Amino acid sequence: MSSKGNKLDLKKRNLSLMNRHNRKLKMATLFALLVSTVTFNIGFANETDKEKFAKVFHVYVADTYVGSVADEATVNEIVEQKEQEASEQYEDLTIDAGADISIIPEQVFTVEANEEQTLKNLQEAITVQAKAHSLKVGETVVASVKDREEFEAVIDGLKLQFVSQNDLKELQNNATKDSIPELKDDETRLVDLTLSAPITGDEVLAEPAEIVSAKQAVQLLQTGALEQKVYTVKAGDVLGSIAKAHNLTTADLLKINPTLKADTVLRIGEQVNVTVQKPFVTVKAVYEKKKVEGIDFAKIVKEDETMLKGKKVVKQEGEKGKKEVSYLITEENGVRTERIQSEANVVAEPEDRVVVVGTKVIPSVGTGTFAWPAVGGYISSNMGERWGRYHYGIDIARPSNYTIKASDNGVVKTAGKHSTYGNYVVVNHKNGFESLYAHLSRIDVEVGQVVEQGSALGQVGSTGRSTGTHLHFEIHKNGTEVNPLSYLN
Repeated sequence: MSSKGNKLDLKKRNLSLMNRHNRKLKMATLFALLVSTVTFNIGFANETDKEKFAKVFHVYVADTYVGSVADEATVNEIVEQKEQEASEQYEDLTIDAGADISIIPEQVFTVEANEEQTLKNLQEAITVQAKAHSLKVGETVVASVKDREEFEAVIDGLKLQFVSQNDLKELQNNATKDSIPELKDDETRLVDLTLSAPITGDEVLAEPAEIVSAKQAVQLLQTGALEQKVYTVKAGDVLGSIAKAHNLTTADLLKINPTLKADTVLRIGEQVNVTVQKPFVTVKAVYEKKKVEGIDFAKIVKEDETMLKGKKVVKQEGEKGKKEVSYLITEENGVRTERIQSEANVVAEPEDRVVVVGTKVIPSVGTGTFAWPAVGGYISSNMGERWGRYHYGIDIARPSNYTIKASDNGVVKTAGKHSTYGNYVVVNHKNGFESLYAHLSRIDVEVGQVVEQGSALGQVGSTGRSTGTHLHFEIHKNGTEVNPLSYLN
């Protein structure tokens, strides 16, 4: 209420009092009594006595009687003073200090008003208010902002916590169009944005100190509080004790403090957020996304009985297909809650990968798959540097029995003695591979003999350069030693 432009007007105040406030019966009775008194006095006064009448003004704040004054201008002065003080403190608000004040005049012969006490009472009873716009979630008023423009800024500000300015603007523009263009590949578009509860508001009068900014209102709607409550870490504190002291679980505490982990060592003086967000309303955003995805090809294996076992030929490499896929992605307060495929169109069919493998087995020709050459046992020494020299195979110790078996089909190339290997056997697998078996106590095959995978070659021993009973086993590929562990099945 402007001090200069809104003087207290008796007629308007009385009309406002009767029309807006519907005063209580006792007020109506008082007013009737005052009028009847004046009427009675006038009836008995002669024309020459009329100039002897005076006026006294009864002052009310809401329904509370505060006293009477001889001059209503003194009430105006107090109202103007209150409005001026509040306007200096709340520069952006439209202040009104007289909204609840009503004045009722009375004609009397003698003015007997305790004006000083009345004005003192008025000073104490006046409530300074400001024009504002309420902010309601459903039927609950959660705050007041200064005007409708600020109210709209709150709604947009809340939405912009979770969507970009460009996405929001595009959504608003698209709402006015009859049709919108199709999405391009790998493009995303916001198609819907809603609140979990309606936010409405009305023009109201509110105490200036209770009117919040748009930024504060957004935080209140998001968290349920205007300020974040923090705890300062003290000696002896751990995450569990802090959580328990604030009626939280450790999981809750970690969730609202993203920088903390379960094994974080707290520092004395460090501040920890202990405010669990209880939003008045959540923001639900729905995005449409279009992308091109690959379609995996099938892997087909065809057997060829004319091709030796262990050989394979890639007849067709295989190629992924392509499909255009559209998704509807739902987020609540920025957290994805749903992803639904809404459409899929195949752009290119996949081509199968076709591999032909041989199944023909000739006993003298290896399959390419090497079997364990002993009955049980364990690897006591791997291939690699050992005792200052290179160890070209693996050692197998403590088998279940001493039988040494051919690791794959082949022909015995060597069966004899060696200074290092002792009694040893070499099998040529006729496919570029050879296998060697050393330190045998006994050899049970001859050179040129065809052996099948798993057939006996001899017995485990400790002949040659050996530190104990074991089988030394090597695999050679095209004349070069390779690690048996890379080939053993």
